[in-house]
Amino acid sequence: GPHSDDIEIGCGGTLLHLLGQLPEASVHWVVFSAEGERVQEAQRGVELFAGERASAFEVHAFRDGFFPDAFGEIKERFRDLQRSVDPDLVFTTWRGDLHQDHRLISELTTQTFRNHLILEYEIAKYDGDLGSPNVYVRLDEEEANRKVDNLLSAFASQHDKYWFTPETFRALMRVRGVECRSSSGYAE
Repeated sequence: GPHSDDIEIGCGGTLLHLLGQLPEASVHWVVFSAEGERVQEAQRGVELFAGERASAFEVHAFRDGFFPDAFGEIKERFRDLQRSVDPDLVFTTWRGDLHQDHRLISELTTQTFRNHLILEYEIAKYDGDLGSPNVYVRLDEEEANRKVDNLLSAFASQHDKYWFTPETFRALMRVRGVECRSSSGYAE
């Protein structure tokens, strides 16, 4: 994920669902921008969403909003990652995301793991850049609620942001649930 909380916002419910279905699965978690309290929040996010299934946790301190300026350094971290892990499934931000950091991470993920299954996640924000997903993961109500509760628990520094609300997170899961006719009404 580009920033502390992006993975959890974008595909936290999907991770909860998959880890519940696949007892042998493990997660290699990478965050490219977290400093200070955001590092502890990222760690808390891993604990809440992957728990003991997190086989690795990497956090980097690339400057938020300036990833394109650090392209070479970030690409080197991807090359290191490619040498250390051979995943069955990779999650990354949506390639059409208007946030420059999100877009760069998506591009480098695709370049680095081109021989792997890659699923892109979306993050609701003021840019209004939500797309038309081609994969939906149906979430039961407990998974949707747990995602929201975990987000609010892990990322206290974001509570003052106008968009960081249970309603925002539930709304997007609800819209995606409608689109795929999820029996619970929720999906990512």
